[in-house]
Amino acid sequence: MMINEVIASFYQHQAFLIASHIRPDGDSIGSELSLYHILRSLGKDVTVYNQDQTPSYYRFLPGSEVIVHTVGKPESYDAAIIVDCNGLDRIGSGEEEVGRIKQLINIDHHVPRQSKFHLSYTDASSSSTGELIYRLAVAMGIEITFPVATNLFTAIMTDTGRFCYKGTNKETFLAAADLVACGADPQFIGERVYESNSTIKICLLKRALETLRFDFDGRVGSMVLFRQDFADLDAKYEHAEDFVNMPKEIETVDISVFYTEIEPDIFKASFRSKRDVNVERIASSLGGGGHINAASCNLEGPFAVACERVLTATESVL
Repeated sequence: MMINEVIASFYQHQAFLIASHIRPDGDSIGSELSLYHILRSLGKDVTVYNQDQTPSYYRFLPGSEVIVHTVGKPESYDAAIIVDCNGLDRIGSGEEEVGRIKQLINIDHHVPRQSKFHLSYTDASSSSTGELIYRLAVAMGIEITFPVATNLFTAIMTDTGRFCYKGTNKETFLAAADLVACGADPQFIGERVYESNSTIKICLLKRALETLRFDFDGRVGSMVLFRQDFADLDAKYEHAEDFVNMPKEIETVDISVFYTEIEPDIFKASFRSKRDVNVERIASSLGGGGHINAASCNLEGPFAVACERVLTATESVL
């Protein structure tokens, strides 16, 4: 896992770029910003890059205002730290520039699928990338300040589905407890993340629910949103981030699928599942990946074709 080598690189280098995947979520942003504060406490020069804007409900996170959307000159960095992202191709428009930085370090809880990284600290059994950053902070013996604690608690809470998903274990709760002791406020964080929905999001959810369908005797529930839906409501993709979980809340549903048209006739299919139903097998068979209970892939349309491919792949899992 190279944890000692990664820590050594933190002290060895001066100028860092921290980056994560497109359409950032709570784990990626919380991990980036906690690492930003950790490295800044060591006197390092740190830039945090994301291709996409920070969703509004994560802008309360300490340091979110420092995130930039252009990489800049690769030669100005000693190392790039790629968090919650198991391949440079998932960074988006900054992939080429980031790939030219002298040292590439990967910190992630997904199964590694790319060998371009010079150093990696990965653990697919971990609940979240935030939990890995917490382990790093403890191993380094640094003080976990309020900004670090708030970002890490958010990362862990969101990627464990409020501490319910597979992979949430004793170590996860011990980490969360320590982060609360260091200043993270669960009620405040929960309200900002889960109870600050806009009217646009609720109207978008109404449209998604109108497309709800069931397959395989109700074991698979799915919804879809098209580009026109977002345009009609002046909505962003961030407004639909957690819609994939809605069908899974139905008693008979074992697999929840949410389709988002991200380009004309190109759909992102997001999967969630209950118990040991392995949706990573579905996503990986379609060119994507993820975890047993949470995965995704991109598919070419039209939608009817994309949907049929998913159902065919799903049948083998069920």
